[in-house]
Amino acid sequence: MVRFGTGGGRAIIADEFTKANIRLLTAGLCSQMLEEGLEGREICVGYDRRFLSKESAHWAAEVFCGYGFRVYMINRSSPTPLIMFTIKQRQMPYGIAVTASHNPAIYNGIKVFTAGGRDADKTVTNRIEKQMESICPEDILSIDYDRALEQGLVQEANPTNAYIDSILSSIDVEAIKNAQLRVALDPMYGVSETCLSIILMTCRCDVSIIHSRHDTLFGGKLPAPNEDTMGPLSAVVLDRYRCDLGIATDGDADRLGVIDDLGRFVHPNKLLVLLYYYLVKYRGWQGPCVRNNSTTHLLDKVAEGLGQKCYEVPVGFKYVSAKMTETGAIIGGESSGGLAVKGHISGKDGIYAAALLVEMLAKTGKKLSELYQEILDTYGELSYKEADFTMTPQRKAELQSLLFEKLACPDFDREIDHISREDGVKTYFKDGSWVICRFSGTEPLLRMAAEASDASVAQGYIDRWKAFLQL
Repeated sequence: MVRFGTGGGRAIIADEFTKANIRLLTAGLCSQMLEEGLEGREICVGYDRRFLSKESAHWAAEVFCGYGFRVYMINRSSPTPLIMFTIKQRQMPYGIAVTASHNPAIYNGIKVFTAGGRDADKTVTNRIEKQMESICPEDILSIDYDRALEQGLVQEANPTNAYIDSILSSIDVEAIKNAQLRVALDPMYGVSETCLSIILMTCRCDVSIIHSRHDTLFGGKLPAPNEDTMGPLSAVVLDRYRCDLGIATDGDADRLGVIDDLGRFVHPNKLLVLLYYYLVKYRGWQGPCVRNNSTTHLLDKVAEGLGQKCYEVPVGFKYVSAKMTETGAIIGGESSGGLAVKGHISGKDGIYAAALLVEMLAKTGKKLSELYQEILDTYGELSYKEADFTMTPQRKAELQSLLFEKLACPDFDREIDHISREDGVKTYFKDGSWVICRFSGTEPLLRMAAEASDASVAQGYIDRWKAFLQL
C-alpha cells in the first residue's frame, strides 16, 4: 500500500505503485469525502510526464466517478502548481496529482490537495490511510474512463492559459521587457517548458532551452535541480552569448534551481533569502517568512534586520504553507528548492518563483551575484553543509531506535542551547550554529545539514554525526 510521506505518497513502480494501490488510495479519499458530505462534487485530477502517470490518472478518475464524483481532468501533462491553482480557482474540495516530483524515474506517486489548492496535511492523509485499511479491493466502485467521459462525469480541459495569465498579472512584465534579459531554461525533461517559455517570451526574454523532450527516464539523471545535475545548464549560461540567469525545475515543476550570471549554482537557501530580501526591500512588502528546520538561519537574520520575524516548521511543505496562512507570511521555503509567495497558491511553485526571480533582476538592474553579495555585506555570511546517506529498512529501524527511543546524540565541543526531536534531531548551539539529522519522508535516505559562520565548523558537525552513527 502507498503510504504518505512529507510530499505525498510515493513508491517504486510495479512494487507498491500499482493499479490496485492507486485504486485503493483513491477509494480511501472517496470514502473520506463522502463522510465529509461532499457527494457529487468536482475533483481535479492531473499528472506529470512519468511512466504510467497518465494511465494512473485515468485509473483514479474511474474510481472517483464510481463513487459519484465529477472529475475535472487536465488532459495533458502539467506542472503540479498548475493543478493546485486549478483546485483553488474552481473552488474544489480536493484534487490529486500523479507525480513523484524529484524522485528517480523508477518512482511514481500521488499528491493529494485540499480546498484552496493546499498540500494535504498529516491529519487528512492519516484519515485517508485509515479509510484504505477498511476497504476490500474487490468492492471498489469504478466506471470505465471512456464511458465516464461519454456520460459527462469526466470533463477534459486545459487550464494552462488561466495559470499563466495569473502569473503574468503578478509580475512587472514591462520592467522585464525593458531589461532584455537572456535566460537559459532546463525543464529537466519535466513539465515546466510550456509555461515557463511562454512567460519568459511574453516578457521578451531571449530564451535558450535544453532537455525539453518527453523522456520518462529523465535522460538517465535525477530530475532534481541541484549542484550535481545542473552542469549542462551552467555551460549554457557561460556560452559565448552569456546569459543573465539559468533556471531549472524538477520533474513536476514545484521546485526551482538556479545558475547565476557567473555560471555558479545558487543554493535554494540563497534563493529564499534573495526573494524575501527583494520583496521587502525593493517591492515594499511587509510580513514574516517561514522556513523548515533544515533551511538556512540567514533568513532569520535578514528578517530581523528588516524588522520582521522568521518562523521554523518541520520538513514538508504542508507545514510551511500552513504556517504562512497562520502568520500572514509573505514567503516560505525549504532548502530543497520549494518556494511559496503570498497571493499565489498555498504551496510551492517553481514557475512562479522563477518569474519573480527574473523580475528581481529586471527591477533592481543588478546581477544575481551582486544582489546576494549586497545581502552578505549587510547581514554577514553563514556556511551551509549537507550530506545524504542511503538507508536499508533494517538500518533505518536501528537508527530510529537509537535516536528516538534511546535519545542518543553525539558529544559536541561547544555549548548547546537546546535539542529538538520534533522532526529528526536538531541541535541548536549557543553561538547560533546548528546541525540536524533526519530521515527523508520521500526516499530511503538519512539526511544531515549544518550551518555555522565557519565552513569547517559546519562540516565538523556532520563528520561528528557520521562517526557517531558509523556511516
